[in-house]
Amino acid sequence: MSRARITTSISRLTVSLLLLFTATTAQAQLKMFKVEKDSIPFFRGFAVSFDLVGAAMMMLSDHGEYEGALRINLHDQWFPIVEAGIGRANHEKDVVTSIMFKTSAPFFRIGMDWNVLRKKHGPNRLYAGFRYAFTYYNVDIIRENLPDPVWLSTAGFGVRDHRCHMHWLELVFGIDAKIYGPLHLGWSARYKRPIHHDEGGIGNPWYVPGFGTGSDDRLAATFNVIIDI
Repeated sequence: MSRARITTSISRLTVSLLLLFTATTAQAQLKMFKVEKDSIPFFRGFAVSFDLVGAAMMMLSDHGEYEGALRINLHDQWFPIVEAGIGRANHEKDVVTSIMFKTSAPFFRIGMDWNVLRKKHGPNRLYAGFRYAFTYYNVDIIRENLPDPVWLSTAGFGVRDHRCHMHWLELVFGIDAKIYGPLHLGWSARYKRPIHHDEGGIGNPWYVPGFGTGSDDRLAATFNVIIDI
C-alpha cells in the first residue's frame, strides 16, 4: 500500500508540473505576440502655416501669392489639409510681345499628407501627399500702340475682365521640423499638372493664380512658417 501511494503521488506531481509548464509556456507566447495598445490619441490638434516663397515673389517681382493653410493632425500619421490664398500679376509690356497682363484672384487646394517616418510621434515629420486645386479668375490683356501698316497709325487692342478658370493636381513631398515650442519650419517640393483649363479662346494666360506662370507641367516649392495648436 505504501508503494502504491508513492507511485500515485509521483504521477499526480508529474501531471501538475506538466500542466504548470504548459500554462507558463502559453502565457509567454501570448505576451510575446501581444500588440501593445498605442496610447497616443487619434486627434492630435491642428496647425496653421504661411508660405514665404509666394510672398517674397509678390514683393520682389510682378507676380506672386499670399498663401496660408490649415492642417489637421490625426495620430501624427494622416494630415488632411486645406490651402487658400490670393494670386496676383501685373506684368506690364512684355519684352517680346509688349502685351500687358493683369489678374488678381483667390485659389484653393484640398488634400492629404502622410507622415512616412517609422517613428511617427517624434517632433519632426517627413511626408508625401497630394492636392486638388482650382481657381476662377479674370484677366486684362492689353496691347497698346500697335502699328497699323494700312492706315499708317497706331491702335490698341485687348480684353478686360475676361473670365477664365483652371483645375489642377499636385504631388507633394516635404519636411516639417520643430524649431521651438509650437514653432515649426517646413518646405515642400511640388509637381503640378493641369487637368482642366478654360481660357475662353485667348490662349494660354501668362499667369494663373496659385499655379504660376504658364500652364504646362511644372515644379514648384514652398517654405512655410508653421504653428502647431
